[in-house]
Amino acid sequence: MNRIYTQYLGCVLPSWAKFRNESTMALFRFPLRPTYGQKLTLLATLPLILAVAAISLLVAHQSRLMAEREIKAMEQQLIEAKKAELKNYVTQARNGFYFIYGSAAPDDDLAKEQVMQILSAMIYGEEGAFFVYDYDGNNLVSPRQTDLINKNWLGLTDSEGTPVVDQLLAIARQGAGYHSYLWPKPSSGEEARMITYVTSFPSWGWAVGTGVFIDDVLESSAAARADVEARVRRTFLYIGGITLTAVLLVFSTGMFLNIRERRLADVKLKELNQRVFDAQEEERGRVARELHDGISQILVGVRYALDTAKRRLRQGDDRAGDTLDKGIGNLLGAIQEVRRISRDLRPAALDDLGLGPALKALTEDFAVRTGIDTEFNTVVFRNRLDQDSKIALYRIAQEALTNIERHANATCVSVDIRGHRNGATMAIKDNGVGMPQDIGRRDRPGGLGLRNMQERIEQLDGNLKIMSSRDGTLIEAELPLSHLLPPEEPNDPAASAASHLFDTPKTGASS
Repeated sequence: MNRIYTQYLGCVLPSWAKFRNESTMALFRFPLRPTYGQKLTLLATLPLILAVAAISLLVAHQSRLMAEREIKAMEQQLIEAKKAELKNYVTQARNGFYFIYGSAAPDDDLAKEQVMQILSAMIYGEEGAFFVYDYDGNNLVSPRQTDLINKNWLGLTDSEGTPVVDQLLAIARQGAGYHSYLWPKPSSGEEARMITYVTSFPSWGWAVGTGVFIDDVLESSAAARADVEARVRRTFLYIGGITLTAVLLVFSTGMFLNIRERRLADVKLKELNQRVFDAQEEERGRVARELHDGISQILVGVRYALDTAKRRLRQGDDRAGDTLDKGIGNLLGAIQEVRRISRDLRPAALDDLGLGPALKALTEDFAVRTGIDTEFNTVVFRNRLDQDSKIALYRIAQEALTNIERHANATCVSVDIRGHRNGATMAIKDNGVGMPQDIGRRDRPGGLGLRNMQERIEQLDGNLKIMSSRDGTLIEAELPLSHLLPPEEPNDPAASAASHLFDTPKTGASS
């Protein structure tokens, strides 16, 4: 008996200590090997991170689109304003010398010279001036870039390959219009974007116009775009900070709950360990009482009978044989008592014959021992229970009958076990005085016996129902279908006979 419990504790206590050590170390190994709870936390935060990332990208995209539309609208408005200003400059200049051009002949060189002098003097701002090209591509007026004067510039293009003079002459021949191209700034010599308005003096074959650089407009647009990008980056930083805070909060909450659950599990393991010790001491006490009250007294009687028979044999007393017979009878009683105690600890019928015969023997022994009318019912079917399920159901039945014997004051008990499409069910019913109404609740499972019954069935993913009233108590243990083994092949008679869950048909055992 001591050896059995020593082996049991040798398995349970190291496992419990190992679990505690693993629980403690799991808090520090998260960066390398996350635990199940930490994996759940990661899985819970992943959709949050993905959703925030998607929202951030969408917000950034929409912000860029809106800002680009606004910048382009602003840029277009500024360019249109400059175009209107250019047209106004050309119109004012034409009005200033139209009295000369209007009365001059096509070959009046003096009038042409006067107009060129007027246009050369008409400069404005830092870069603004008028230019004149004849239809052959010769530059006649360029007050800010005098190196262009009296040279032919047909075929001139900017660094992007855009025709300059040819396009200006084409626009002038059509009447008037605008042209955009890259042109060196007179003040710095660097290329910049210019918009030019050109009109024609058809009788002289001139193209007259002026231009303005729009690099300030482009710089304003670029600055606006840079400001938008900076705002988008700040928005990303804000969203990232909020997301990081939320993720850290989730992780902190998860770690707190994880630590709390582990502490609760630690407490439950300590309680389980204490219950194991309590169960050990209780079982030791029960076996000790049975050995002392039963076997010990029987063996004392056997020894007394043997001593008496020995003395009578020496004296030649004829009653020595009767004394020996009495001692042999007492010895047989001790053997039966040892077998009963051994059967209570681990019934051989459970391993040799199956659950049905073991339960039948248990109920018959209960009926004989207590004098309570006991009925055992079962149904034969081809599915078998696995070993863990058979042991669990047997121990539950054993504990239930023990409680009935000690507390129920019952006169009738029935034990019914059968299989069905959802698994197997064992029901134990008595007509006793019942239990307190809150004993069967999960938050108050009652004494050690009921807790053991509950834990045994929960380890097998089953369900234990306890329904008690003043008319009696019903304990119902249900096991899922996963604990039923498939039937053996029908062509093997021995396997077919062994494949039944219960080898005993519906029977009854009474006192």
